[in-house]
Amino acid sequence: MRRAALDAKLCQPLVFFDLETTGLGPSCEIVQLAAVSRGHSLNLYTVPQCQMQLRAARMTGFRILGRRLYLHRQPVLTNSLREILVSFMAFLRMLGRPLLIGHNITRFDCPVLVRALNKLDLLAEFQSAISGCLDTLPLTREMLKDCSVQSFRQENLVNAILGVKYKAHNALEDVRALQMLYSVLQPTSELVCRFTFCFG
Repeated sequence: MRRAALDAKLCQPLVFFDLETTGLGPSCEIVQLAAVSRGHSLNLYTVPQCQMQLRAARMTGFRILGRRLYLHRQPVLTNSLREILVSFMAFLRMLGRPLLIGHNITRFDCPVLVRALNKLDLLAEFQSAISGCLDTLPLTREMLKDCSVQSFRQENLVNAILGVKYKAHNALEDVRALQMLYSVLQPTSELVCRFTFCFG
């Protein structure tokens, strides 16, 4: 029975997701939400209620001017926060209650997402759209503990393992890179189960 459960966990659909936000503090807000699952992708932007922190603006290239969002000085099409969260849930449902995967999501992305969902009374609906969450930060620390990896930041892992440099701090580029990294690392079903946690 345990083996069947592990095999089912390994075969379930996977969705890699990432957020770009107005900063790194506890009150930061979502600016970009991206997700990929094999050939399917989602990339949405929203204008936050608060201003971008200077460090976050420098890292991501986002600016807010006159209630419009700009990325590297180019205007981007935005939706309301509710619209992007509802679209994300529709994306997840299309894939059949997938496992939600991200890097450092336990401490950052999931709490930000939970706060946004709670604000709009969408948390229970979101929880029913996924089977669980997997944080690749502790997962890769465990898998690569005997290797000479200098840093477990995602861009460093992608460079060290795949030999690839990419535009980090863009949610869509981040999730595409994480999907590639995960497919190369191929964690066992036991490890996936060990590091899977409940959302919210």
